[in-house]
Amino acid sequence: MIRLSLTLFLGLFVFGLQAQEVWSLEKCIKHAMDNSLSVKQADLSVRRAELADKGNKNARLPNVSASTSVALQSGRTVNPNTNTIENAAIFSNSHGLSASVLLYNGSQIKNSIKQSEFDFMAAQADRNSTINDLSLQIAGAYLNVLFAEERLENANKRLELTKAQLEQTDKLINAGSLPRNDRLDILAQIAQDEQAIITQENQVELSLLNLKQLLLLEPDFDLQIERPTITSTTTVNTDAFGLVDIYQKALQTQPQIKAGELRMKSAEIGIDIAKAGYYPTVSLFGSLRSSYISNAKTRKLVGPEVPIIDANYTVDIDGIPTVLTPYSQIAFEENKIGYFSQMNDQFGQSVGLNVNIPIYNNGRTKIAEEQAELNIVNTQVANEQIKQQLKASIQNAIADAKAAQKQLAANEKTVEALTAAYANMEKRFKLGSVNTFELTTAKNRLDQAEVDLIVAKYNYLYTVKIVEFYEGKELRLD
Repeated sequence: MIRLSLTLFLGLFVFGLQAQEVWSLEKCIKHAMDNSLSVKQADLSVRRAELADKGNKNARLPNVSASTSVALQSGRTVNPNTNTIENAAIFSNSHGLSASVLLYNGSQIKNSIKQSEFDFMAAQADRNSTINDLSLQIAGAYLNVLFAEERLENANKRLELTKAQLEQTDKLINAGSLPRNDRLDILAQIAQDEQAIITQENQVELSLLNLKQLLLLEPDFDLQIERPTITSTTTVNTDAFGLVDIYQKALQTQPQIKAGELRMKSAEIGIDIAKAGYYPTVSLFGSLRSSYISNAKTRKLVGPEVPIIDANYTVDIDGIPTVLTPYSQIAFEENKIGYFSQMNDQFGQSVGLNVNIPIYNNGRTKIAEEQAELNIVNTQVANEQIKQQLKASIQNAIADAKAAQKQLAANEKTVEALTAAYANMEKRFKLGSVNTFELTTAKNRLDQAEVDLIVAKYNYLYTVKIVEFYEGKELRLD
């Protein structure tokens, strides 16, 4: 029993350690890639494109098929062996093997293979684009969690400072340096600080819930995220960001651009595929066949032919009868032919060449050619839209990064100045030269400046990483 309890304890302890594992942004993105439904749908699209490419390549291979048939005829039927009508039950069985291979069809197969290869690579690029979009969503949610946690930490520190002010105020009141009513102001500030903590705790929970939903984690999963460190506002010189340079890099690195270029190549090949309808189709075919019939018999002549004169005849001038409908009676004996003997006797082969020359097909080939040309124009427009969207996104990202760095630098100076001012105010408060209201006002200004600094810090981090992402760098918070 003790051993079982120890095992359960260790199991729960290990589970607790796993639940407390700190997740970096890279781990969050990898987990999303492995579990996201949108990525799985992109994987399915890649698989479909791969199968289409494989199918087009297999079109070069010959078609081979085998056939067999079994039939039972009864009543008055034609005997295939004697070609006479009989009133009997006949069992028949036949087998066949046929093959054909396409030799030429206007290079349609060759061009279809090229097209499917481009479509396959485009599907892979689309998958990478889906991953990029998901990564940006996760990065935004990740930073929102960091922002909420920083604000919560700031609210807890503010409460601790306010409680420390209360202790100092009580000392000054007991010493007679401050009136007792000043204590009420501090108590009101403590209540506001506690309310702010509750608000920020809720914000942390909501931010974590949003991140968990993107990661497809259960709401009760204990998710702890890693905090990056920003030590300087000059980590990246945003003034060096140039639209033309970054845009040219993005054209080479962003998968949605690559996918568009591949689809354009696929659309251009579509013209050649459509024009194949103007050319003849040449194919080679061959077959093997044999059959069996149950009443097949061998004939063996056992007597001479006996002519029989029909009753309806005439006599010529020499007295010789002229037969109108003569026939002969043949005497023979019958022996059934065995199954394998018939298969051997009836075995036949054939080989041939088929040429199909198109003359007129209701204008379908011409329409297919025009549709392929229209698809090229449509792909060009779609690609231009993608490039314009990319360029606009880069412009906004550069502007946001430059503004964020300036804002961060300004907030750092503000916090530095207000920290010095508050320290001076605190010294004067201890000496009794300022009242509680003045000290609380100075503290609130510093607290707000620190919150603004948190906002500016993570906004700067996010905007810089977005610009670097468009340059083709990995999305990392370091």
